[in-house]
Amino acid sequence: MSFTGKYELQSQENFEPFMKAVGLPDEKIQAAKDLKTVSEIVQDGKKFKVTVTIGTKVIQHNFTIGEECEMELMTGEKVKVSDQL
Repeated sequence: MSFTGKYELQSQENFEPFMKAVGLPDEKIQAAKDLKTVSEIVQDGKKFKVTVTIGTKVIQHNFTIGEECEMELMTGEKVKVSDQL
């Protein structure tokens, strides 16, 4: 199954409580709650390129299934992630 495509956010329920739970400050939550969000996914086998556009901010992640990679959270913090348990 391919995930390649462009996806536009249609609705967001419980946005503010979720953003508070992940540590985003109130001023950023208020600024972001009405922004249009578009995610574009390009899949090449196990390799993915995910580009998320929120208003004017663009975050891009490149990763390969089964390999550790670094990603940026909504808070700006960078973390290493892996699909290994």
